[in-house]
Amino acid sequence: MAGVTHVLSVAAPVFVNGEIATPELIQTATVGTRRILQAAEDAGVQRVVMTANFGAVGFSNHDLTRTTTEDDWTDPNEPGLSPYELSKLLAEKAAWAFAKTSHLTLATVAAGAMLGPAFGNHVSGSFGLVHQLIAGKTRFAPNVQFNISDVRDVVDVHLRALFHPEAAGQRFLAVEDGSRSLPELVTLIRRERPQLAPQLPKHTLPAWLIRAVSPFNKTAKEGVLMLSISHQVSNQKARQLGWTPLATIDEAVLATVDSLVKLETQPS
Repeated sequence: MAGVTHVLSVAAPVFVNGEIATPELIQTATVGTRRILQAAEDAGVQRVVMTANFGAVGFSNHDLTRTTTEDDWTDPNEPGLSPYELSKLLAEKAAWAFAKTSHLTLATVAAGAMLGPAFGNHVSGSFGLVHQLIAGKTRFAPNVQFNISDVRDVVDVHLRALFHPEAAGQRFLAVEDGSRSLPELVTLIRRERPQLAPQLPKHTLPAWLIRAVSPFNKTAKEGVLMLSISHQVSNQKARQLGWTPLATIDEAVLATVDSLVKLETQPS
C-alpha cells in the first residue's frame, strides 16, 4: 500500500471450495479486515471504506413499525443469523475498534441482497436469490421479504464515502427504496420476462409453514428471522452524500435475470 491514500475493502468469504462458509470459518473475515487496516495504518492511508452487510445492521430490529437506520446493530446471538452475516457483523465491529486508535478514518457501506448486472462471468452469492426462482427446480416461492441493493448503487455510495469529508467515521446503508418478497419477484419476472414463465415457481410457500419447519431446517430458521424483522430501511444518510439511487428494485432484479440467462446460454 505504499503511496496509497484511499483503500476499499470489498471482499469477504462467503463460499469455501464451493460450500457456504461454516461457523468455524467466520473469523476469517475479521482477521482479513484487521490485516487490511493494519497495512493501511502502516502505509499512512487516509481513509478506508469497508463493504458491510445489512445483516450486521437490521437483523435485530423486530419492531415491524420502526425504520432501521445506521444506528442499529444486529445482536451476534440473534437466532437464525447465518455464518456469513455473523462474520460480517464481527468484522465490522473489529474494524470500528481498530479505527478508534488509528490515524486513518473509516467508513462502512452496508448493502442488502446485492443484485444487478454481473461483472463478466463472476456471479455474486446474492444471485442465488434470483437463480432459485428461474432455475425450474422448485414449485414454491417462500413468502419472505428482502431489502435489495443494486451493485451500481453500492459502488456509487462506496466512492462517495471514500472521498466525502463528512463520511469519516460513519456507517451508510446502500439499499434501494422499499423491499420485495420472493413471490413478488416471481410476478415481476413472469410479467417482464415471459419466456421464463414455465420455469418459475407456481405456488407460494406461506409464512406459517416456514415457521412450522424452522426447528428442523436451517434455511427455514434463517427465513423466520427475515419474517420477523422490519424491512422499513432508511437510505437517507447515504443521500446526504449527494447520492440518488441509480436503479429501482425491479431494475436490479431484471438485470440479474438477464445476466444469469446470458451466462447460462454462453458456450462453455
